[in-house]
Amino acid sequence: MANPVGWHLPATIVATVKPSVAPHQPLAERLRPRQLSEVIGQQHVLGPGMPLRLAFESGRPHSCILWGPPGVGKTTIARLMADAFDAQFISISAVLGGVKDIRDAVQQAESARDGLMQQRTLVFVDEVHRFNKSQQDAFLPHVESGLFTFIGATTENPSFEVNSALLSRAAVYVLQPLSADDLKQIVALAQSQQALPAIENEAIERLVAYADGDARRLLNTLETLEMAAAQEGLTEITDAWVVRVLGERMRRYDKGGEQFYDTISALHKSVRGSDPDAALYWLVRMLDGGADPRYMARRLVRMASEDIGLADPRALRLALDAAEVYERLGSPEGELALAECVVYLAVAPKSNAVYKAYNAARAFVKQDGTRPVPMHLRNAPTKLMKELDYGKGYRYAHDEEGGFAAGENYLPEGMRDPGFYQPVRRGLEIRIADKLDELRARNAAARPQGPGAEPAV
Repeated sequence: MANPVGWHLPATIVATVKPSVAPHQPLAERLRPRQLSEVIGQQHVLGPGMPLRLAFESGRPHSCILWGPPGVGKTTIARLMADAFDAQFISISAVLGGVKDIRDAVQQAESARDGLMQQRTLVFVDEVHRFNKSQQDAFLPHVESGLFTFIGATTENPSFEVNSALLSRAAVYVLQPLSADDLKQIVALAQSQQALPAIENEAIERLVAYADGDARRLLNTLETLEMAAAQEGLTEITDAWVVRVLGERMRRYDKGGEQFYDTISALHKSVRGSDPDAALYWLVRMLDGGADPRYMARRLVRMASEDIGLADPRALRLALDAAEVYERLGSPEGELALAECVVYLAVAPKSNAVYKAYNAARAFVKQDGTRPVPMHLRNAPTKLMKELDYGKGYRYAHDEEGGFAAGENYLPEGMRDPGFYQPVRRGLEIRIADKLDELRARNAAARPQGPGAEPAV
């Protein structure tokens, strides 16, 4: 070390003085948007004329809750709101924090409000659903007084996890998983910042599929590849190299390719075919290969609706319960609930009658004209509407024999019975079919017969 003034420095000091080195910034932080126009995705709330965008442009911050899966930009949006409103940003993690952190935030907000600059404060609470009722209640008086703007982030349904008092004082914005195109934009942005070498298209497709709508997962994976590529001196990242670097899980789980869709198809067809062993096998194959259990839960809900339907309505409830259990327990404990659901769906009676009826109704409405609602079925909330005969002649089914207005018509005038729903003779639909046969017979007996009669419904 140079010593221009001639001072004698001890050897230990000379040896330990080093040039300062800037700390490494994670890729996610390097690419974090600095202004609203740089945000990728969430255009349904951030696009021109959309509600959250209007809140930014109004200049008047309001408390809100950002609800969405991990890695969709909740923290980024909260930070941008603080910047847009020139507000002090205080972040609290509900996983690690408590009432003391809330008190500290209140003191900081009061200092900012009463200081020379009179600055606003935005308090961001990550995973707000982790706070209990009393902790959530601690925010209420300060939100009401306007001491700070409250922004909560949650992956859980706020209707169930956030106190109604706090929920009533905050707008809820639902954020969606990022699309494949959104994630590809992030990869391109990383390359434009020289954070990555060139990447083969097949490798990009694999990384986007692996991220599954989660920008944080994509960025963490890209950072791993960035370091590995630098160590090996690579000028291009290939699909085969990505598979080798990311290990066995990436090799076995090809979500972006044909194998993934073949496997989910095999699971669905095994459930439809009433083979619980095969259904369990394919479920475990997908979980073992890295499939997101939340995705699997969504597929099970679909199977319950499409292939079981009203033959056993409990199947849909069980599928929803399995999804909720997984959300509460996570992996691996919550996966048992998915397995239980798969077995139940496989052995349940099968019916696609509702599925077929819905598709038939959609096809009919798409090609049919817009038929007016019959006068007797129209709502008549005002005196004028009643004078115009809205609702006139309507028969209240509860006042009729057996709770059924035999002969009444609920379709548009002149429309014949389309027969969309045809229950199968399996499970509960056996009884449903018998009930419908009885009601149709009563309708036929109550309606006028002959050439001038209206078509049977």
